[in-house]
Formats: sequence, structure tokens, C-alpha cells
Amino acid sequence: MPSQPASDSLRGLLERIRYSNEEDGYLIADLRPDDSNETVTIVGKLPGVQCGETLKLRGHWSKHSVHGSQFKALEYNSFLPASVYGIRKYLGSGLVKGVSKGLANRIVDRFGDSTLKIISEESARLQEVGGIGKQRAKAIKEAWDEQSHIRDLSLFLTPYGVTPSQTLKIHNELGFLAIDLIKENPFRLAREIRGIGFKTCDRIALNMGLGNESGKRVDAGIEFVMHEIQDEGHTAWPLAELATIVAEKLEIDEATASAGIYRVIENRAIDRIDVIPDEAHCQLPYTNLAESHIAHAIHRLLSGRSELPPIKIERAIHWAEEKAGFDFADQQKEAIRTALDNKISIITGGPGTGKTTILRAIVSILKAKKVNPLLAAPTGRAAQRLSESAGAFAQTIHRLLKFDPSAGAFTINKSKPLNAQFVIVDESSMLDTRIASSLCQAIPNTCHLLLVGDVDQLPSVGSGNVLKDIINCQQAPLTRLDRIFRQSKKSSIVRYAHSINRGIAALPEPVDNSTQLDPDEDFQFVRAKDQPDCSAKVLEVCEHFVGRRLALDPVSESQVLAPMHRGESGVANLNTILQSRLNQRTTSIKLGGSEFKVGDKVIQNRNNYDLGVFNGDIGIIESVNLEDGSLSVDFDRRSVQYQKTDLIDLALAYAVSIHKSQGSEYPVVIIPLLKAHFMMLQRNLIYTAVTRGRKKAIIVGDPAAFAMAVRSSESKTRRTLLKERLSYT
Repeated sequence: MPSQPASDSLRGLLERIRYSNEEDGYLIADLRPDDSNETVTIVGKLPGVQCGETLKLRGHWSKHSVHGSQFKALEYNSFLPASVYGIRKYLGSGLVKGVSKGLANRIVDRFGDSTLKIISEESARLQEVGGIGKQRAKAIKEAWDEQSHIRDLSLFLTPYGVTPSQTLKIHNELGFLAIDLIKENPFRLAREIRGIGFKTCDRIALNMGLGNESGKRVDAGIEFVMHEIQDEGHTAWPLAELATIVAEKLEIDEATASAGIYRVIENRAIDRIDVIPDEAHCQLPYTNLAESHIAHAIHRLLSGRSELPPIKIERAIHWAEEKAGFDFADQQKEAIRTALDNKISIITGGPGTGKTTILRAIVSILKAKKVNPLLAAPTGRAAQRLSESAGAFAQTIHRLLKFDPSAGAFTINKSKPLNAQFVIVDESSMLDTRIASSLCQAIPNTCHLLLVGDVDQLPSVGSGNVLKDIINCQQAPLTRLDRIFRQSKKSSIVRYAHSINRGIAALPEPVDNSTQLDPDEDFQFVRAKDQPDCSAKVLEVCEHFVGRRLALDPVSESQVLAPMHRGESGVANLNTILQSRLNQRTTSIKLGGSEFKVGDKVIQNRNNYDLGVFNGDIGIIESVNLEDGSLSVDFDRRSVQYQKTDLIDLALAYAVSIHKSQGSEYPVVIIPLLKAHFMMLQRNLIYTAVTRGRKKAIIVGDPAAFAMAVRSSESKTRRTLLKERLSYT
């Protein structure tokens, strides 16, 4: 072991990387100091460094209880290797595409310490090495230039918290001019690179000398605020209130914020909308367009003629009753009449109110008339349930409209509409503004549209409140189902769900631990005193009650649904706990604070049209590739290959938010619920969570928190303009 210098600096050649987290740049490595032939251990965040580089580190020495003496690097500079030894190690590390370790050795044998200069400035001379022809020399030079640019870009962006995977995305998007383009306007990164927010751009801009009130910063900040507003579910915001929010977020005065708002409106970065008299609103342009398209499409359908063959509706209903083997209730008959007799109609109702009977009857009647209805739902699980309910093929809206990744758009659209006479969309409460716009535009004038959903559930994950807005404009006939049909003595989920919806905070007698749960009861409550106790009891329910007493797989046959992401009983912490106990495998890929292993349940958090996976899709990891950081996920028997750059949108899903569970049903749901979740305690949240349980729903928490949620009927109002557009278009 070399003598340790008293100073807080260290310089040497990076010999070996023992561990590297490519998302945050943290590594453990062996470094050979300039004045020694022995290596020392270094640790710290050193993104992008490679074996063979010379590192100049600033930090301090420490003693690890297991690994011994370590140098903890707090700052660093890296330099391309100058020695033959360093160049050989650097070039042979696989860093440059097309250069294997053996080829690297041959190149260095030929050019020695001039190797890197030769590759960079005289690449044609690479043909002096056996096995390298003109094309290969050109390819090596191009790969070297690309890697050199990525290295320079990483050194430029790392101080601002930009990760290696984000750096690679920036290079892929902006190319070799990336640094110049960023210096010209750092805020373009927030618009063009997913995962890089306004705050990161702001740090870069501040370092470049752009002041708080610079036009580029204010304009980008206004767009940032509008995106934040949209992320909260709104599609529009009053112009009169926007300056106050912008001023607070950007830490500028309201006059500067107001001037910026009018400037971005003039530049058409955001739109001013005046559909409400004397109350102007702001919208992002694509949201403005989407809402307009929905309104125009609905009016177009309402005014268009029907191409259904003649149907004697009363006789058809009687025929469907005979086929089903029982008489329909009056509400069910009315829903069938309305759907067959109107171009657009809506059916809403809670669990057990007969929606399945209605859908099966409508589909049967249409098929008897040689009409093949198109059935769709927002998610894969919802589409599968619709298919089972209606007795006909159903698919996701994305697949119905056929997204083309190369074109970046749906191929079924206004210009090339669906070949359909009748379209049925289930779980319509999940429709956000953008997907509803694409769907409505693709429906031909003569087609019927039936929207089915539970308007009392949570609104869509994406922005908008489409189903409620269409109902509230009162232009399409509505059938509201309120009579419960699906109920038995042992089936209490439906009964309790409807009690919740009526504001009745009745509960089964709470028990103190999972051993007291009754396998024959379908709705139960386990008392928990605080967040640590709640998390521990959620784990107990999964492991002992679901896994052992019910003999179900706690990963695939149960789902934890949490109100919030943060906190000890939030989604993030519950996933960490459940993963460690339910998946004992050790081989993993680490990405930021996440760890992915074979057998993990994961959720897609953003639509990825290239991969054909969408926000809310849940799957199981089939395999991981430690060499390139890729993995394979099984989504309902469809294998999807994720490259490292795609993993940013993937998260563990042993626990998911209640919002993300919409459209899905699970054999067993476990719902942590405490007063600590007070910000989210609303009736529609609990109602949505409980109705996700197909066989059992178990709440773990505080009965008082349950009562608070059930009594809170004031759900957060989403600001949209769709109702007004529908009323006045």
C-alpha cells in the first residue's frame, strides 16, 4: 500500500472500474497514483470516466469498515491518456465501436503514444495496421469522433446533474452541435429532452450569466409552468391568474411575468382562448387543438346520419333477453334503446349495476344484424375485461388506431377513419384529452359511439376530464345505472363501494394483524397506528395472508395501491420493501435509485409508441443483460425489449398509485390508508381503489383516515374548456 498523501488531492491512472452506476455516475474503482506502482480504491460520482484516463481528484481519505482505506472524490478532472499503457487500456475498454481489445493492441503497437492523435487527425494511417481497410478506418474515425463528442458533452453537463443516459439522449437529439446549441439557449433541453427539467436548464443558464429576468428564461419558464399545470390534470388556466403562478415559480415580479405571457402568446408558444365570455384562458397549443377536435367531432357525429340497418328495438331487446335467459331491468333496457337509437350515448354506473349485461346484449343485437362493432378501452387490461364482458374481440385504443412509430402518429385518423358502424369504448373515465381527440377524429360521420364508464371514479391520469365534460354539456343522452345486481351474502366489495360513493363511512370490524383476516371475507380492514406499522402490515398481508393462507402469488395475483408516492407508506418505499422480500434474486441492473431484477413487477410510466407500451402497462421482467444494461419485460404474454435509454420510464410496480390502477382489476388489492395521506384523502380515490379488487379488498391503516376520505366529496376540480367548447361550438 503506498503512503497516503496528507493533502486532499490525488492524481493517477484509472486502472479498473469495480462498480459503476451509469445513471448517477457513482463508481468504485482502482486508481494507480502517478508516484506509485500500487493501486488505491477511489469512490464517488465520476460519470463518464473510462479505464486508461488520467484523473485528478479532490476529496479526502476515509476508512471503510469492510473495504479498508478509500479516497472519496468530491471533484474531478479527467484527461485522455498520454502513456502507451494508458492508451492501450483506454482503447481496449470497448469504448470505441468496432475496436476490440485485440485490435486496440495492434493499433497501439504500431503508433505508440501517438495513437490517439493518429485516430483523431490522421485516421487514414490506420490502414497501416493489418486487418484495417479504408472503410474500417473511416468507421473507427467516426466512432472516435462520436465518443469524443459524448465525452466533451458529459464533462460540460455533469456539473449540472445531467446523467450519462441523458447526455446520450442529448447527443442523439442535437448531434455534434449540442454544446453550441445549449450555450445559445439552454432552455431548449427542457422542451426537447425528456427527463431534463426547467431547473436543470436554469442552473446552466445561471452559470452562463443569463439573469432571472432574461427573455429566454422567462419564456421557457412560462412554458414550464403550463406543463406543470397540465401535469396536474388541467388543460387550461385563467390568463388573469397565470402571472401570479409564473412570478412565484420563477422568482420574478408579476409585471415581468405578465409581459412574458403576452410575448409567448404572440409567439404562439401558448394559446389564448376566449370561449368563456370575459374570462380568457391559456392553453398549450396541442391541448387547444385536441379539445377543439373533440368538440368538432362530437358535433359532427351528432348531426350525421346513422348507417345501422333497420332494427326493431323492442323486439331486439326481447330477443336478447331470451338469449341471456333472464329479463332485463328497466334501466338496462333504456340503456340498450338509447345506444341503438342515438349516434352518441353514454352509460355510467358503479360495479354490479349491470353494465356487462347491457354490453353483451348490444353486441349480440348488432352481430345479429351483421354489424361488427369495434370495442376498445384505454389499457390492455381494460380491453381484456371488455372482451370477456361483451363476448367479442376488444383492443386498446392505441392498437385500434394503429400508431406508426416512424411517422410519429396514428395511421387511423380524420383522413383515414375507422371502417366502423358502431364503436364501444369502455372505462371512458380514463380518456384523457389527447387520446380522446385522436379517437373522436377517427370515427366516421355515420358511426355510432357508445361511451361506457364510471364517472364517480378518479379522472384520467393524463390531463382533462373528458367523460364528465361530455356528460355535463348534456348534448348526448345519458343512462345512469344505480341499481345493484351483482351481490351475494359473501360479496361485500360491491356493497361497500356503493356505500362509499354515497358518503357512508361504514367499515367491517377492523382487525389488528394479518393472522386475524378471514379467507372467506372479501372486504376487510387491518388497523395500523403509523406509517412504519402500516408498511410492515402491508408486507405481512402480501406474504402471509395472500401468499400462504390464500395460496396465491403475491406478485402476480395481488396489487398494493397507495394514495401517495412519498412517505414510508408511499409507493416508492413500499416497492423497496416488497421487492426485497418477494424477489430474492441478486442479479440486477441499477438505474438511479432503482434496481431491476428478473421476476420484478414493473410499470410503464409514459407512452412509448416505438416499443408499443403505454402509460400504466404492468409486466414482469423476464431477463436482464448486464453487459449493455438492457432487459426484457413480459406484458400479458408479449415480450418487449428495453434498451438502457428506455428504462427511465420503467418503475417497480409491487405498489402503484391508485391513479395508475384505473381500468385494471386484480384478484386481491391491498390499500394503505393513513391520515398522513391527508392531501389525497378523497371519496373518489377510495372508491376507485376498492373497486379494483375482483375477489378481495383489504385496507391497512387508520379507520379515521377512511372516514375522512369517504366524507370528502370535494375532489380537486380540473380546469378544462371542453364543456364550453361542446356547448358553444
